[in-house]
Amino acid sequence: MDVIVGTGNRHKLAELRTLLADVPVHLLGLDDLPPERRFEPAEETGSTFTENADIKAVHAAQATGLYALADDSGLEVPALDGRPGVMSARFAGVGAGDIANNRKLVAEARAAGLDRPRAVFRCVLSVATPDGPILARGEGSCEGVLIEDARGRGGFGYDPHFLVPDLGRTFAELSPSEKNAISHRARAIADLRRALAPLLR
Repeated sequence: MDVIVGTGNRHKLAELRTLLADVPVHLLGLDDLPPERRFEPAEETGSTFTENADIKAVHAAQATGLYALADDSGLEVPALDGRPGVMSARFAGVGAGDIANNRKLVAEARAAGLDRPRAVFRCVLSVATPDGPILARGEGSCEGVLIEDARGRGGFGYDPHFLVPDLGRTFAELSPSEKNAISHRARAIADLRRALAPLLR
């Protein structure tokens, strides 16, 4: 079954395809659609990850007539009032990119006198039916600390500054399989599987 993924982030799409490799669905990215069926991703106007995941899933489903899967995720630093939170992808401004977002977050932590503050990656996944209603959701989180100096070449987003204390490495220093074993997105997928199980019996 074809399922459209309501994101323009190719890194998220790749992770979702890996995490759902054992499920008999074909995850389509926006670029996989023929030109006449392509659409602009939904504007993230929600104030929570759940609201934004729902908005993106419903928008993608209604635009394509397919089942849709959407992810909204980000990093929260409780000592910074939860920033960047739902603004994670555009923390330094729309289109600013990962490097600028990381620089702004590290600068805010430094200005607040924080040394390796607690940080939490959160993810919400929503599945919408072809006519729009939300069918199921999954949520996941991963605890770590924010470090000032970037470490590692893997991952994306805030991964080089997100240290997992038990491993002594950042997300960007983990292999894809290591990250996918503990990440917020992997845990959201596991939760989503549980939510979908009764519906698929």
